[in-house]
Amino acid sequence: MKLTKYTHACVRLEKDTGVLVLDPGTFSESAEALAGADAVLVTHEHADHIDVPAVVSALKDNGSLAVFAPAGVAENLRSEAPDAVGRISTVDPGSSFEAAGFGVRSFGGQHALIHPQIPVVANIGYLLDGNVYHPGDSFVIPDGITVQTLLVPLHAPWSKSAEVVDFVIGVRAPRAFQIHDGLLNDNGLKIVEGHVTRLGAKYGTEYRHLAAREQVEV
Repeated sequence: MKLTKYTHACVRLEKDTGVLVLDPGTFSESAEALAGADAVLVTHEHADHIDVPAVVSALKDNGSLAVFAPAGVAENLRSEAPDAVGRISTVDPGSSFEAAGFGVRSFGGQHALIHPQIPVVANIGYLLDGNVYHPGDSFVIPDGITVQTLLVPLHAPWSKSAEVVDFVIGVRAPRAFQIHDGLLNDNGLKIVEGHVTRLGAKYGTEYRHLAAREQVEV
């Protein structure tokens, strides 16, 4: 399958005739990523992971587009796009389904803690075709699964570099690419990616940085 990396946490996957988009948020080129998509997976409700107006517009313009998201996100989209209610599905952790021709498994259920005084929201990690894993805002490791392609949240208000490295080491995917990098400048990227590259390699993970809109076969 072909993976296109957009800014921050958004990626687009294409296989055969199916197009699936994960987390088209406000930090990303969401309208571009959503063009011609068959399905959208949303990990959680934060704006950097879902640009609600862009997704609602896509639902209105594309009568075959399906969206899969945690309950709160799905409920909000149904209220914003009532004509598309039948194409908006709620996803719970531990489920399996098909979207745009991709086999999908869901993991996790909870956003990583930012601060005890900030409420925790639902977060779903998605594994596509037993290959690509997008954890959203969490370091949940899929249980009983060998991940081939890991999307690594490099930096966030809820993480530190040691946790990023431990996540990569814990999953031990053969290859990894970055997501959630929209808050880092070039200096920050160099530091965090240096740790991930060096330490991940000790455990069999080859890390590679993808520029915005760069494509790779996985």
